[in-house]
Amino acid sequence: MLDYAARLTEVPGEVGASDVETLRAHGFDDRAIHDICAVAAYYAFVNRIADGLGVELERGGG
Repeated sequence: MLDYAARLTEVPGEVGASDVETLRAHGFDDRAIHDICAVAAYYAFVNRIADGLGVELERGGG
């Protein structure tokens, strides 16, 4: 699962059916694979929006 998420983040154009089959071989069903993909894609999307708008991290006041 983590290898898939990393590949989807780092080299999304190289992710394909064989990656999905690898997840299935490790016991993930279609719903789980969808969820893994959606979460990884969402985080990439949010990070690009933040980067594109110049959003900076808040510093903790502890």
